[in-house]
This record gives sequence, C-alpha cells and structure tokens, in this order.
Amino acid sequence: MENKKFFIITGLSGAGRTQALKILGDFGFYCVDNLPFALLKDFIKYVNANPNLTKIALGIDIREGNNLHSLPDALDKIKAKGFDTKLIFLEASTSVLLRRFSETKHRHPLEEELATAIKKEKLFIQPLRIAADEIINTSSTTLGELKEEIGKFLKVKKSQEMLISVISFGYKNGIPLESDLVMDVRFLKNPYYVPALREKNGLDKEVQNYILKSPYTKTFIKKFTDMIIYLLPKYIKEGKSYLNISVGCSGGKHRSVFMAHHLALALQKRGFDCSETHRDIDIVKKEVW
Repeated sequence: MENKKFFIITGLSGAGRTQALKILGDFGFYCVDNLPFALLKDFIKYVNANPNLTKIALGIDIREGNNLHSLPDALDKIKAKGFDTKLIFLEASTSVLLRRFSETKHRHPLEEELATAIKKEKLFIQPLRIAADEIINTSSTTLGELKEEIGKFLKVKKSQEMLISVISFGYKNGIPLESDLVMDVRFLKNPYYVPALREKNGLDKEVQNYILKSPYTKTFIKKFTDMIIYLLPKYIKEGKSYLNISVGCSGGKHRSVFMAHHLALALQKRGFDCSETHRDIDIVKKEVW
C-alpha cells in the first residue's frame, strides 16, 4: 500500500504559495493554509484517524517565526510515522516580488518597508531553502506553467491533469450551463424519423449504424475528435482543471448521444480522465399539435 503523502509548501511571501496549494488541491490533496505550528501534532493525529486522507499539503509562511526552522525536523518525525514527506520551497526575484505586492496592494507579513521586509525574509528563510526537496522559482511562470511544474514533481501524467466531461443534450431543453465547448450535430441523419428507431437512443447499435450510413459521419467524427485532442494540451498548459464538452441535437436522445459516446471513448483510449453523461436521453418527447 502506498504511503500517505504529507507535503509542506513554504517559501517567500508573494512567490505563489496559495496558488501552489490550489493546484495541489486540483491533484487531490487535502490542503490547509497557515495551520499554526502548535497544532501540527494534533493535525497528524487527525490525519492518521482518517484513512481517506491520503494526500496532505500544508502551507506555512514567515508568520510562524522561529517555528519555521523546526520544519525539517518535524517532517522527519512525520516521515517516521510512515508518510512520504516533501518540503517544497517557492521563490521569486526581488523585482518580481516588489511588483506583485504593488499590484495586489497586500502588506508583507513582516509589516516593514517592502524592500527591507523581502531582504529580511530571504535571509531568515534560507535554511528552509537549503533543506527543501523541491525549489520552484515562479518569477516568470504562468499559473498553467506552475501547475505543469508541480505535476512533473508529482509524476502526474498530462492526461490526468484535467477532468473532462462529455455531455449530450437536446437544444429544446437548453444548452448545459456548465459547457465550455459546444458542438451542434443536428446536421447528422436523424433517426427520430425512422419509426423503428424512434424509441431507441444513440447507444443502441441500430441507431449508430443508421447515423454511420451517411458518407460524411465518419469524416466528421475523425475531424471533431482530432480537434478536441489537439486542444486538450493547450487547456492543460493554461492550468484548466475541468473541461465540459457538450454535444447537442434536437432532442438529446439520438445524434448527440451517438457523438458524445464516440468522443468519450476516443479520449479514454488516449488516457484522458473523461466521463460521459447523457442529460436528456430519458426525456419523453411530447408532440406539439
């Protein structure tokens, strides 16, 4: 059984500790920011008592004062309890930190003149930098690049960095509000007008064979799937954690279900974390006279 992961995120104020914790949260970590050092022992007991908490990340900064210098020893003790421990240190250049504090109008935790506070913090926190398992310089990184770097450190495959949901729907019931990308497939052959297929849906073989009879269906499937596969790494690089791809037809029972199913299978075969939902597949169509 894999050991529980216990990571501590620290570093210079303004270097991105909060963003790093959010990213770790996207990777399934239970994250706590600014946990008082005095509560660390009780927190470890709480984690041990909860078998579902297997990945933990704590954010600790300069406000802990001299307790920061005890972090390496504390991690050694946590490691002795069977945890896989890591100390991640985030830093950035002085000029970048000055600009970030100026843009956000946040006060430095040391509450001194900003340039002086940054200089003092660098000196004070240097021992942690030396003891760190991973040092990440965020001076010129975007949020997406920071996520990619943390993903590499965690040995997370790119295809696992984003949760993809493929949703079929009927336009008569409205476009799903959570949609990021929407594809209208009402140009495909409509099985609804074939009496033997009307009560079936896009997951039934007979319906799929009917739609595939059209000479352009296979071409469309390939082009649409290739486009999505081309776009996914771009979204991942930008740091997107979720992507909802909606495919619509008139009623949401035949053509959209068919296409959403084919797309989801193609993405799953390529290793993407992809779910498949058919929102309107069971809605009974009422004729309007």
